[in-house]
Amino acid sequence: MKKISKLSRAMAGIFICLLVVGFLVILPAPLTGAVEAEEQALVDKALTTFNNFMANKDMGYLKEHLKNSRGLIIIPSLVKGGFIFGGSGGHGVLLARDEKTGEWSEPAFYTVGSVSFGLLAGLQDSEVVLLVRTLRGLESLYTSSFKLGADVSVATGPVGGGAAARGVTADMLSFAISKGAYAGLSLDGAVVGTRDKANHAYYGETVRPVEIIATHKVKNPHSAKIRDALAKAEKSM
Repeated sequence: MKKISKLSRAMAGIFICLLVVGFLVILPAPLTGAVEAEEQALVDKALTTFNNFMANKDMGYLKEHLKNSRGLIIIPSLVKGGFIFGGSGGHGVLLARDEKTGEWSEPAFYTVGSVSFGLLAGLQDSEVVLLVRTLRGLESLYTSSFKLGADVSVATGPVGGGAAARGVTADMLSFAISKGAYAGLSLDGAVVGTRDKANHAYYGETVRPVEIIATHKVKNPHSAKIRDALAKAEKSM
């Protein structure tokens, strides 16, 4: 009986150890999946925001110059008095356009924030698109963070019928929509920073923005819809 009792205890100990090991193995999976789902949700919202801009009659300049751009930063929600750096801000994605192939890159994740944005009085939440016009503007996005207006130049993009940007030399142009209408917005002084954890969650490995945007080291098939939408919009103009 003693031998059976000892054997039972040993078997019980082994069973408990297996349960603990199994729990530790499977625990990270749902957490990683949840983070990846969160970033995919941002990509999906960015697609909705892009479609909203393409459907807006005041965004003729943005549509026409999409094919000449270096890339787009799409921010589905930029909130005044928000949570980033003690001021206003939001999360967004960058997709860069390959000048040789014309193809759009996988999305890279960024945060845009500053102490004070030049939003119109009473304006709290906007959809924002930054048109990256120059190589300098694109290469700034390879760094961990930079300041708009200091490290790279930014200007409010022209809107409305027959809009033109004669004499504009800014590296980036900002466009904003609030509740379906054009919103005046100045991003001068805003800080743009990479979201390394979000990039890792979305691609399953540690990658720098340049590896996502320029060298195409990683891919996520769930980004196909937004990349296809940009390519389709570019060809339609």
